[in-house]
Amino acid sequence: MPEGKQALLERYRSLRQGMIAAIGGLTDAQMSEPSIDGWSVKDHLLHIALWDDLRATEVARISAGFNSAWKMSDSEDESYNNMAHDLRGNLSLAQAKWEFEQSHQRLMEAIAAATPRGLDPSTYGEAGLVTQHDEEHAVWIRRWRDERGY
Repeated sequence: MPEGKQALLERYRSLRQGMIAAIGGLTDAQMSEPSIDGWSVKDHLLHIALWDDLRATEVARISAGFNSAWKMSDSEDESYNNMAHDLRGNLSLAQAKWEFEQSHQRLMEAIAAATPRGLDPSTYGEAGLVTQHDEEHAVWIRRWRDERGY
């Protein structure tokens, strides 16, 4: 186990703060503009929320002694992301923000309650325990903001 529970929780807090900083000050119109390679900031929030929910469920599942239910290939991962984008794309910005906040809270609670097995990154599939997911999306959003002058 490369990180203890507190270190993992702090990692997730820090990564989320970076994402919040990346979107800070954007207007609702800017957040809904699908100009980040065809996605909007709203889409990025919904995408992160989807994976946080999946990850929270995985932490609970693995902590309960079961195996990861999310061992996907790269092409399956891409298909899942595309399907979720299509299904969730019509949700409002307000709901996207709510999903983003609530899914993060569920993940933090799952990690806080995790067993040692639930904190072992080697037991995870695609919804890995140790991730830079927020930071990856924050980088894309910051780059987009720079290009647009936002």
